[in-house]
Amino acid sequence: MRVNVRTSARLLRLLSLLQTPRDWTGPELAERLEVSTRTIRNDIERLRSLGYPVHATRGTVGGYRLAAGTTLPPLLLDDDEAVALAVGLRTGAGGAVTGIEESSLRALAKLEQVLPARLRSRVTALQTHTVLVTQRTGPTVDPDVLTMLAGVCRDRRQLRFDYDDRHGGASQRRVEPHRLVNAGRRWYLVAWDTDRVDWRTFRVDRLRPHVSVGPPFKPRDLSDEAVIALVSRGVPPAARRFHARVLVQAPAAVIAERVGPWVGTVEAVDAATCILDSGADTLDILAVHLGMLDAEFSVIDAPDLASHLRLLAGRYARAAAR
Repeated sequence: MRVNVRTSARLLRLLSLLQTPRDWTGPELAERLEVSTRTIRNDIERLRSLGYPVHATRGTVGGYRLAAGTTLPPLLLDDDEAVALAVGLRTGAGGAVTGIEESSLRALAKLEQVLPARLRSRVTALQTHTVLVTQRTGPTVDPDVLTMLAGVCRDRRQLRFDYDDRHGGASQRRVEPHRLVNAGRRWYLVAWDTDRVDWRTFRVDRLRPHVSVGPPFKPRDLSDEAVIALVSRGVPPAARRFHARVLVQAPAAVIAERVGPWVGTVEAVDAATCILDSGADTLDILAVHLGMLDAEFSVIDAPDLASHLRLLAGRYARAAAR
């Protein structure tokens, strides 16, 4: 189908109108676009051939509307809608809604790639002068850094940056970025370290500002399961501020299903008990992890945790008595 520039512009205007949640009659659309109703019918067929499910109803009150389809066609957004979407995605990437951080970041990277400069400045202004109240503790990550990292993962561009490890050691790393992962309230970059010739995980909040993007590279195969295993291996419980081993009165397979790999590792003792090796940045978070096991447990070698659990037990008992 050959479509000239004027027809293409009219199709985009027509699609923008149809994406408004209402029914449009043929004469209404023709008046808006300053064409004949016959031209509107032809344009509707063009949109359908491009995969847009435009439904038509007959009669005196009949009209056209864009219905839900089996595939997701391109969406047209005006300036205000694009800014609102970008701000919402940045909020989602920040973890305001659990479980959508990574998908929000991927969508944000795609949107900001095509966002005009005038709209990017509006998004930045909104972010700069808006305070998001969350219950997240620990180091935070600049959304611009996350967007940049998502972009180099998508575009398969090499990356060089300064990095501080968990012991405070500084180094310069040159990597081929593969995936961003949100786990345990933190963001991690999974990448192929070209100097160490192996896969590595990097905490994004430990990437120092001197970041430079290099040439493209040929991607390496790495399954989602392998990505999760890398993040889990790179964040052992002993690396957290508080570390504990607890004996749990439940089978290892049951407990393994209830905790994520970044919460800790599970080791079977016998058919009915197991040991959970866990860690967290605060005793409260560690206590929450244990409380969600839905099983009896005893602390093996963490006196600070045992004292904190006694404090919580007394607090809960007093609350129940009231």
